[in-house]
Amino acid sequence: MKRWVVVLVLFAVFVLPGTSRSERIEEGKESLRTMEDMVVTAGRVEEKKREITSSVIIIDEEEINLSSARDLGELLTERGLGHSQRYPGVLNAIGIRGFRTETHGNDLMGHILILLNGRRAGTGNLAKISTKNVERVEIIRGPASVQYGSAAMGGVVNVITKRGKDRPTAFVEGILGSYHHEEWSMGLSGEVEGFDFSGAFTSESMDDYVTGDGEKFYNSGYDNENYSINLGYEFSPGNRVAVIFYRFDTDKAGSPEYLSANDLDDYVEKSNKSVDLIYEGASHDNVVSWMVRYFDGKDEDEWFDPTGSNPSFWDDGVPSERETDQKGAQAQASLNWQDLRVTVGFDWVNYEIETTWDPGKSEYDNPSYFLLAKTRLLNEKLIVSGGLRYDEYEVEIKESQGGKEDDDDLSLRFGLAYLLSDSLKLRANYGEAFVMPAADQLAADYVSYGTPYRGNPNLDSEVSTTYEAGVDSSIGFFISAFTYFYTEFEDKIESVTENGIMTWDNIGEATLEGFEAEFSYDVAALLTWDFELRPYTNFVCLTKYEDDETHDELQYMSDFNLSYGITVSDLNGLSANLNFAYMGKQYVTDYESGWPYQEIRKGGFTVVNLTISKEILDLGEQGGLTLRGEIQNLFEKNYEHVKGYPMPGRSFFMGMRYDY
Repeated sequence: MKRWVVVLVLFAVFVLPGTSRSERIEEGKESLRTMEDMVVTAGRVEEKKREITSSVIIIDEEEINLSSARDLGELLTERGLGHSQRYPGVLNAIGIRGFRTETHGNDLMGHILILLNGRRAGTGNLAKISTKNVERVEIIRGPASVQYGSAAMGGVVNVITKRGKDRPTAFVEGILGSYHHEEWSMGLSGEVEGFDFSGAFTSESMDDYVTGDGEKFYNSGYDNENYSINLGYEFSPGNRVAVIFYRFDTDKAGSPEYLSANDLDDYVEKSNKSVDLIYEGASHDNVVSWMVRYFDGKDEDEWFDPTGSNPSFWDDGVPSERETDQKGAQAQASLNWQDLRVTVGFDWVNYEIETTWDPGKSEYDNPSYFLLAKTRLLNEKLIVSGGLRYDEYEVEIKESQGGKEDDDDLSLRFGLAYLLSDSLKLRANYGEAFVMPAADQLAADYVSYGTPYRGNPNLDSEVSTTYEAGVDSSIGFFISAFTYFYTEFEDKIESVTENGIMTWDNIGEATLEGFEAEFSYDVAALLTWDFELRPYTNFVCLTKYEDDETHDELQYMSDFNLSYGITVSDLNGLSANLNFAYMGKQYVTDYESGWPYQEIRKGGFTVVNLTISKEILDLGEQGGLTLRGEIQNLFEKNYEHVKGYPMPGRSFFMGMRYDY
């Protein structure tokens, strides 16, 4: 069966006939010069990728559409960026360079920062970020605290939603699949007399799945809804006001324990919602540009643990809940004068966090000020960039559970890029990053289950210093990037017990070192065919990830992550992607086997996904009809991102989409 599937895929990819060179190849040359792509995340303003000194990945709309991923966590896991901490239901953290997002709470405790259209998304759970109305995802690997503040230590992932353009278009899509999977989507996009609009709504549900070993994982289904809307009006050239809405909800998603102790009725309800008000402007000559934003949002998680399933002494039928109210503002202005650009700005974010457990209610307030600069020297061959940022933050635990504390941080970065030619770039970068202490770590004063907790007002932020160097090339239809990085991580905050009192201290230090690379080549262009046939590979190799004191390897870090495959597009209306994603071995704590917990070496695995879409009806100005098929876990691998939580076995999906 497996051999037959492979033969079928190879036939579809290689045997169908190609045609002679057309104008599309000439146009394709421009699109493949990826160093000319525009990026907004690295410097908080639009700039060419060729002028960026950091390691940058762009996942564009075409790649998103050819992926089998339905949320940001699945997309980045398939891309092979690093460790993935994925559970059944709606829960996924992702790692970059040995650091990862915060899975259960908001983004304050994470070491990778998730942005939604350039501002903090308020969550570290990437399963809450849909890819349905996304134009592209920009990933800056390495420290970015100068640009975005706390938590941007291992990198920044910026999800940029679509903005309407050209004549109005619409789509309706339905997908059915294994385990009673149902997905329905609709969207509208376009621009009319200065008004632009883009939006999508998706409803998705799935029942309990079966693992690669054929064992049913009860209570693993979910029921999600998501909508994303971007509305704007350009009242004069270069001046636009916009409103962006985003909402994700899951209703009674399964929240099972380990498969070996599978409970049947625990569930969660999760949501992430926000609204942004934005004004972007520029002078007539584009020498001065500016942006002002206000945003307001809420991130909620509610865990239900009925006493009928695995009853224990703490089960009381009352759900546990975390609610984070987020609001903030951004203001920045840029001066573009000949070969110099200077950006100054102000960020402010305020989180009010309320939980049903200690410390109950806390508040985090963070105003910050930043300066970013870039200049071109030596006939624009040498790019010099740098910046600094000053963050103030104040935390308070309310309702007599603690006190109020404040602190500050200063972050620096400096980068160089040298253009050996229009298609070859050398780059080097130095960057600092920090993660501020949580409210209870600084200011707690409460008793929980008989144990007193006291904050440590002398805590320092966790900090890192990273050095990196790399080379990017885009020669003909061959695209590559290679980066070496070295990171020193200090002042890790750990919980400690002193005289029977639980508190926190800065006691951890670690060193992280490794390589990351990506390569792709459009074979069809070389053969003058008028479609794309692109093999690709991306990998991350950690050569050192150890505790500086014990010299033990750090947990939850894969020594090697690899993503490779082949993409076909525009072959007589046929597009396809065959992707292999390998996650390497890692040390983890085996909580599943019970106390005393043991550290074990968890094995690596490879998961293969296949997507194929074919336009079956072209109605001209009335649109077209496309048939789509997916096979996830093609070779039915029994695998788990987290020990004890195996993922679905081979899954089939079939859908139809009408575009107008």
